[in-house]
Amino acid sequence: MNPSAVTVTLRGCARRFNHHQALHPLDLTVQPGETLVLLGPSGCGKTTTLRIISGLERCDPGGEVWFGERNVTALPIEKRNVGMVFQNYALFPNLNVAGNVAYGLKVQGVARAEREARVREMLELVDLGALAQRGIDKLSGGQKQRVALARALAARPKVLLFDEPLAALDARLRDRLRHEIGALLKKLAITAVYVTHDQQEAMALGDRIAVMEQGRLVQVDTPQRIYQHPASKFVADFVGAINCVAVDAQGTPQRFCRPEDVLLADDHRYNGQGRVVASTFLGASQRLLIDIGLAAPIQVDRHAREAWHAGQPVSWALADADALQFSAV
Repeated sequence: MNPSAVTVTLRGCARRFNHHQALHPLDLTVQPGETLVLLGPSGCGKTTTLRIISGLERCDPGGEVWFGERNVTALPIEKRNVGMVFQNYALFPNLNVAGNVAYGLKVQGVARAEREARVREMLELVDLGALAQRGIDKLSGGQKQRVALARALAARPKVLLFDEPLAALDARLRDRLRHEIGALLKKLAITAVYVTHDQQEAMALGDRIAVMEQGRLVQVDTPQRIYQHPASKFVADFVGAINCVAVDAQGTPQRFCRPEDVLLADDHRYNGQGRVVASTFLGASQRLLIDIGLAAPIQVDRHAREAWHAGQPVSWALADADALQFSAV
């Protein structure tokens, strides 16, 4: 663990805008050197939470934000020693790559020799050392985001904050940069909070994930626990796909599962009976829709090379260990 990494603690943090409760009182602890991902749909309160941590937003009276043993609740962003990486890069078009990374250090009054050394170090860290003198308008989207990351790291922040930094990039570049950011965060072991609505991004980057719904935390756990043991139907549905495979006498859903957990056969080896409705090719896999006699077909993931066709009768089963059940649906 990075010995300089700090704990971030939110105690009773809430935020109300006029008549809208954007964030209900929230308690949350980010461990030193941990990457915590705030995950949820638009309007769930994740960006408000991030802005409260950064100091760009004040929580309502009674809430507190602590960095380690330091109460930073009343401090503005420039006094909190945080680094921020935004979706829109927020780079200066009139400065080159090195100038953008150096800007914050110059404002802080860092001596020129140290400033230049730190800029070189940060650009090498994000694999942009050869582009130090290049203009911002000559960079790709991925390169611009790495400049923004280098600039945030140059000030040696106690806490690094990401506000959906990959949302504007195409899928292939997003995947590559996600891997690079993940590797860098593990190498630096800096305390980081990352906001996204993309569950794959959350799974790939988070040591833990905090799922939010309507301004409240609904589950905080490891990616594996969030996916395999969701605390509610909302969490299960937001983090991946789920099927309803059983209902009670009133038609209320009772039993759920993930698409990859359904056992499927083209003979009668399983007790459940169904019929293939459709198949969607996804590259390495295919997703089948199977009518099992309930209100909606279930989704079943299979290898792409298997041959299934619409109208084909099938049998299916689900191991008890793979079933998901919730107290409220």
